[in-house]
Order: sequence, then C-alpha cells, then structure tokens
Amino acid sequence: MEKKTTIQDIADALGLSRNTVSKALNNTGVLANETRQKILNKAAEMGYRRVIYLSQPAPEKTDVKELALITQNMPYGSHFGTYALNTFQERISRNHCRLSMFPVRDKEIASMSLPLGFNPEKTDGIICLELFDTEYIEMLSALNIPLLFVDTAAGTDMTRINADFLLMENHMSVFNLTDRLIQNGLRRLAFAGNPYHCRSFLERYEGFIHALEANHLQSCNSQFMGKSVFADKKVLEETVRRTLQLPDVFVCANDFVAIDLIRVLKKCGITAPKDVKITGFDNAAESRLVEPHLTTVDIPSSQIGYIAADMLLSRIKAPDTPYRITHVRTSLKFRESTGLLQC
Repeated sequence: MEKKTTIQDIADALGLSRNTVSKALNNTGVLANETRQKILNKAAEMGYRRVIYLSQPAPEKTDVKELALITQNMPYGSHFGTYALNTFQERISRNHCRLSMFPVRDKEIASMSLPLGFNPEKTDGIICLELFDTEYIEMLSALNIPLLFVDTAAGTDMTRINADFLLMENHMSVFNLTDRLIQNGLRRLAFAGNPYHCRSFLERYEGFIHALEANHLQSCNSQFMGKSVFADKKVLEETVRRTLQLPDVFVCANDFVAIDLIRVLKKCGITAPKDVKITGFDNAAESRLVEPHLTTVDIPSSQIGYIAADMLLSRIKAPDTPYRITHVRTSLKFRESTGLLQC
C-alpha cells in the first residue's frame, strides 16, 4: 500500500516546523504569502490529500459522499473564496459529505493530468475554485461527475460545458458604479487589471466598457490592463511614473489590484481621491483598512458557499437537471477613495 503523505513529511522536506506547514494547509494563522505558496506547492508535489471530515458522525446506514475541491490556487486570508469554502464545508457536512482538497499544479495543467491522489471512481462531486484553464475545464467536464465551477476561465463557453457555474453579478454592478462616477463629472476613466484573468474580471471589464459607451466616452490608459503590470510592484511603479496623464478614476478588477495601485501611487506622490479616484471589487477586509477606505462592490461570500453546496448536492441527487449558470447579486459600497457618499 502506498504510504500516505503527512504534514510532518512536508515539513521535513522543506525544513520547516510542522506547525508552520499546518497553518498553510489549514488556512490558519499568519504566514508570508511566499512561504504559504511554497508549502502548498510541495504538498501538491508530494500527493498530500487533505480531507475535511464530517463535523458530526454520520448515521451508520448513511453513505458518506466524497466531494473534491480542485483548485490552481488555494484561497486564503480575506480572499472571497476562503469565506465561501468555509460555509460550503459547513453545508455539505450536514448532508453527510466530506471534502478532499486537490491543488493542481502547472505540470498537471500542461499535461492534462488529474491531480495527484484524485480518484474519479471514488468521487461523487467536484467543486472547482480558482481554476482558470479552459482546456483543463473541458477535461474535467468529460469525467461525467457532477461538477460545479465557482467562477471560471474568461474563454469558457459555459453553454457547452456539462457543469453548473456560480458567479457573482459583475457586469451591471460595474456598469452602475462607472455610470455613477461619470454622472459626477468624471470623464477620463481607465480599467486596471487583466480582463482575461477569469470570467468575473472579463464581465467587470465589459460592464465598464458598456457604461462608457452609454455615455459616449472611451477608456484611457490601456497600459494598466496588461497581464504583467500588477505581477511586480516595480513594473507597476514604472508604469505609473511614465504615464504622462493619469485618468480621473481607475476602475479596478478587484480590491487587491486597487490596493496595490493606491500604495504605488502614494509612493509616487499621488493621492486618492484628491489626484485620482480608485474603485475595487470584492469588499475584502483590506478595503476597509487601506487609506483611503476603498469604494468597492460587496460580494456575499459566505452565502455563495451555501449556494454552491446546494447546487452541487442537488446535481448529485438529480443529475438530469438542466445545467445552471447562476449569478449572485452584489451591491455597491461607496467610500473615501472616490469622494462619493453611499446612496
């Protein structure tokens, strides 16, 4: 029988303490992002399988269903997926299911291979979170296992994939946000972030463009939409410094893009909302801590977890149900970074 990889095995391989590795794998405590990612990558490499057991023992005659989380990036911290995953686990445990987590590495993506330790024959349902490769999505769909994607790749044709999709409402919320800014006299607007990172980013960008078109305006400063601009703070700073005229407002793909931008602008002597206004998306905890507090769009993250569980469990129970594409309603939160008050 193949030896099961333990937390201690991973700790020994990396020369770290068992406690540090446990924090990364169980999303507890405070760790540097680089350390956390190194641990998650090593865990995937060694075939570590994390199992979330039922909060209460199932009755003896009740079959326990095996669910799998497949993800390219395990959510942690204040990422909306962290809260959604917590409530997802709560709901499925009450329905006699347990969840195993399978990080998928670039190696598996490139070779179209299933994650280490994943056995489709013993899996009753799959939830995919932070999985944004179109070909890999199609491969998982071909397994004919009840499948739910929370967000998806920008290029996914959701009408051709045999799976359910759960997204937050992106298009109209960003349309309404952008239109509100325009109605308050702002004319030079730019989108910041990579629209093709995922489906949600693309829908946000489309809402932004739709609002500009409705007001007979065009986007400016497209250099802030590059794939690599926000990957390196130095590159972002160089981009800001060589921009001759900044827009009146940056509509950012999410809060973390906005926060990075606020910090780099501040380093360059540019402040919000005095010199430039900035908005985000997600209503992450950091959006209420950064100065100035960030205008953003609130995602009901915890409720998304419950909805995701209900969608996957209902698919397992009734596999012939028509496939669903569901958007969860979001709401605008105006704060100091735009100088506009909440309506």
